[in-house]
Amino acid sequence: MARPYPEYHLFQLLRRFDNQHLPLDLFLSHYFRSNKALGAKDRRFIAEAVYGMIKWQSLIDYLAEGHPSWEKRFSIFRTLQPANFLHVDKIPLHIRLAFPEEFVTILVKEYGEKEAIRLAQVSNSEAPIAVRINPLKTNRQQLLERWKELGAIPGEHPLAILFPKRQPLVAMPEFQEGFFEIQDESSQMVADLVDLKPGDHVLDYCAGAGGKTLAFAHKTLGKGQLYLHDIRPIILESARKRLKRAGIQNVQVTQHSHKLPQKMDWILVDAPCTGTGTYRRNPDQKWKFNKELLSRLLDEQRTIFEKALTFLKPGGKIVYATCSLLKAENEEQLAYFQKKHKLRLVGTPFKKNFIFGGPDSFFAAVLEL
Repeated sequence: MARPYPEYHLFQLLRRFDNQHLPLDLFLSHYFRSNKALGAKDRRFIAEAVYGMIKWQSLIDYLAEGHPSWEKRFSIFRTLQPANFLHVDKIPLHIRLAFPEEFVTILVKEYGEKEAIRLAQVSNSEAPIAVRINPLKTNRQQLLERWKELGAIPGEHPLAILFPKRQPLVAMPEFQEGFFEIQDESSQMVADLVDLKPGDHVLDYCAGAGGKTLAFAHKTLGKGQLYLHDIRPIILESARKRLKRAGIQNVQVTQHSHKLPQKMDWILVDAPCTGTGTYRRNPDQKWKFNKELLSRLLDEQRTIFEKALTFLKPGGKIVYATCSLLKAENEEQLAYFQKKHKLRLVGTPFKKNFIFGGPDSFFAAVLEL
């Protein structure tokens, strides 16, 4: 007897995922594009099962007692109630929480066991669905009225809109017209720390696909200049498309830092980090965490910050940001930058540790040269 159609694809996908290096969300997207016969219901079933099994993999494997197949894991996952095992002391804490042991050890050391457990539980919950409206093309009230039947509500950030359940956001005509971008509220709040004025020169040094530049670009009123820098040409191409869709023209995009002028009023360093504050969205990434990775990233953050700082003019401001929960990447790095580069802290650092249903965990601080 043939296996149920969506389950066949589920196990095919998982076995292929084991033997490649793409992030889960990108791999899933590629798989669905290659299997267009899968309907929306089947895709939803597959996506939820894949994310759930990878999220809880260490607990599932512990209960399976060995090195189980994905079929065996799925049979356990279908009836799994993780909360039933939270206080089973014979199971190591990191397995009960479904995180690498090294990560849980650091979390307990920094936050205490009770708060570490809470943070881990939130990290294993569903992430909110948030978008940021583009004030160059619309306003929040107009989109809220359009999306009333979808249950859309205003977020804490003045440009944010939240959805109670997943929507095909990129297929919406409003997205194609550049009326909004998908962006977590904490990310929007970090972008607000770049308190630029029209005419300023602003550099997003680790720009990626330009999400934070898109969040503060409207403040320029088309005056001054925005610079996006990243060493990855493919992701910069995505940034170019997003900027065009949003109607932003006073911007230059480059992967060559030597082409950047050394006169920036503002620099944003959204540094590469462990991503521990976004594990809800990227459960596969948590299984890559170890002390060696953390050590390498700390060195990389210092190198990147130092390079970015060379483009800041006297009296200019630089924002250091991570989506990490860890003090080593946040408060300790901030202290290092202040001491080594004689920088003045402006205001109070932004720190938002997530709660159930709330935005991702981010840390950011403004420093003045």
